[in-house]
Amino acid sequence: MRVCNKILVASQNPHKFLEFRALFAAHPEVELMSAEGIIRNPEKLDFVENFETYAENAAEKARLANHASHYPSLSDDSGLEVEALGGKPGVRSRRFAIPKAGVSQDQANIEKLLTELKGKPASERRARFVATLCLCIEGISVQATGILEGTIAEVPRGTNGFGYDPVFIPQGSQKTFAEMTDAEKNAISHRARAVQELMLQVRAKGISIAKP
Repeated sequence: MRVCNKILVASQNPHKFLEFRALFAAHPEVELMSAEGIIRNPEKLDFVENFETYAENAAEKARLANHASHYPSLSDDSGLEVEALGGKPGVRSRRFAIPKAGVSQDQANIEKLLTELKGKPASERRARFVATLCLCIEGISVQATGILEGTIAEVPRGTNGFGYDPVFIPQGSQKTFAEMTDAEKNAISHRARAVQELMLQVRAKGISIAKP
C-alpha cells in the first residue's frame, strides 16, 4: 500500500475539522485539509441533509467534495438518538429545533431536547451518539460507523465541544462531553471510534489515498 497523503474534510464546521485533526494525530501518514481555499464554493457542502440515514448523507457530502476537489474526501454525518423519543432527533439532529433570533442553532436544539425530556427519570434519558464516516476516492468509497452510549443530563454543563456536548454524559462517566478536555472526549467519542474503524478498513483494503 502506498503511503496515505492528503484528505479533504467535507465540512464547513470548524469545530468538526479541529476534532478530526486531533483524531488523525494517531495517523501521521494522513494530512487533513479544510475545504476552504480548495473548493470554490465550500458552502455547498453545508447542504440540508435530506436522506434518511447517516450513511447516505455522509456519502453524498464526500462525493460532492471529491468531485469538486479531486482530493480524497472525508465526510461524516452524526446524530444523537434518545431512547424515550423513539430515536429522535437522529439524522435531524443538526436542525432539530426551529431557528430562533438571537439563539444559536446548537442552543435551540438543546432547549428543545430538554423540554421534550422534562420530568423524565434517568432510566428514560438513555441516548447514544452515532457517527458514520465516508471516505470517497474517485468513485471508491469506504464507510465506518462509531457508536457511544450515554444519557442526557437534566441541564447543560460545561463549555467545551459543540452541538449536544453540554447535555451528553457518556456511559461510565459523570461528566458531559462539554466538561471534558478535548483529549478526554477524543479518547472515547463516537467519532473517534468511527475513525479507528475507517483506517482499519483503508489499510485492510490496501487503498491509496494520495491525490492522483
